[in-house]
Amino acid sequence: MSVEIESEDIIRLILQFLKENQLEETALALELETTVKINTLENKESFIKEIKEGEWDVVLRRVIDLKIPPRKLMDLYEQVVLELTELRELGAARTLLRQTEPMFLLKQRHPERYLRLEHTLSRSMFDPKDNYPNGMTKEKRRNIIAQALANEVAIVEPSRLITLLEDCIKWQQHQGLLPLDTKFDLFRGSDQVQKTEEDSFANKEYKKIKFPGKNTYAECTIFSPNGQNLVTGSVDGFIEVWNYLTGKLRKDLKYQAEENLMSMDQSVICLNFSHDSELLASGSTDGKIAIWKLQTGFCTRRFSPAHSQGVTSLCFNKDASQILSCSYDHTVKIHNVKSGKLIKSFEGHTSFVNSVMYFNNDTIIISASSDGEVKTWDYTTGSCLSTTKPQDNLTVQLLLPIPNNINHFIAVNKSNQLSVLNQKGKLIKTIGYKGAKDFVTATISHQGKLAYAVSEDSIMYCFDISTGTLVGQSTLCKSEVIGISSHPFSNVIASNDEAGYIYLLKSE
Repeated sequence: MSVEIESEDIIRLILQFLKENQLEETALALELETTVKINTLENKESFIKEIKEGEWDVVLRRVIDLKIPPRKLMDLYEQVVLELTELRELGAARTLLRQTEPMFLLKQRHPERYLRLEHTLSRSMFDPKDNYPNGMTKEKRRNIIAQALANEVAIVEPSRLITLLEDCIKWQQHQGLLPLDTKFDLFRGSDQVQKTEEDSFANKEYKKIKFPGKNTYAECTIFSPNGQNLVTGSVDGFIEVWNYLTGKLRKDLKYQAEENLMSMDQSVICLNFSHDSELLASGSTDGKIAIWKLQTGFCTRRFSPAHSQGVTSLCFNKDASQILSCSYDHTVKIHNVKSGKLIKSFEGHTSFVNSVMYFNNDTIIISASSDGEVKTWDYTTGSCLSTTKPQDNLTVQLLLPIPNNINHFIAVNKSNQLSVLNQKGKLIKTIGYKGAKDFVTATISHQGKLAYAVSEDSIMYCFDISTGTLVGQSTLCKSEVIGISSHPFSNVIASNDEAGYIYLLKSE
């Protein structure tokens, strides 16, 4: 269920804040520019009492801030003029009658009532029977006006704007979008207040997500760089955003609450975020790429198709102006995100290209293919700088950048060894476990100290990258694991399997 907030309600909250803090001139300027009145009271009973007791100086000050229909304002001002006349406050009565907008409207719309007031003012005595005919009295008239005006206003608690902001922060903390023990700054994005944990082995399952249906499962998962979201791309083409702490679909996103999910025509097999977490790129088995605004679910650009076969990997450049992709069609391409135009195409692979990424401040592109090759390309010229086979002809399934290490990256071969290479493609060392079956996927911890690799029998191995030693191992599930991803600040791992489960793990 989504919540719609009217812009006028926002202005009313600001007006209340300004008036409570004695910023009357600022409040008046805002009212004049927006034509919005606060139209709220802190205590309706007090307002009714003031009308019934004829405290007209207080009542008239209050109605300035209220949006009262002209008809009811005319009734109010008419009664005030009558009572001022009865008290022989003739100067004040004439001022209200002749210089206020409600009385000007009364003169235009009901001239007979206006003339009666003028006649009452000109008489030497006030006769209640003439002014309150048919059994009406001053008290009854006050009661009628009090009820009519009370129906037009809402009651609002003091400091409503501050209360709502505090409630929003508490809700985000409850949802896991903000840390509980960190001071929150309203003028900074929540992604800047994420607390970074020290790397440790995440092997304790704390949540499990099950996709509906027998044949529905996630092909890929990714955490947003700001740490707030876990996104999945599924075999049926849907892209969903999850709260990784609760394992629940994020219904605070309007499009998901209304079941208008981001989707593609065929299976989504790769995802990538822009560095600011605003944009999400998705690639599908029919060679198409889509660019989405995560907060709205709106597709800003579709490349139909970008490749002649399935898109296997995606990577935004630093300013998210370009999207790098590779495919089963043996090519690597760069497209302009805004225009949709092809910028560059890199050809030279003789088999499926499985993974691609920017390196060295976007000046180098690295790609890996099923024939065991890892190629480095010069971004500017498009020329191939090096070709390496880390482990003979064994398929390279995945390339992984290492956080806090600008010189090295990891290649995941179809073996029980991970290859650490430099930007020239030179093999630095291998990390693995001889007793493990071939690795199918891997990820790197948020600080770049640990490498997680999952074998064909769904056992997850955790290695210390600097020493190559095995930190620990854990069986994830009975089904075949398809992919694994790590949180950018916490020791949280998400793995997806072919049985339709997402397993969320954290360190003990």
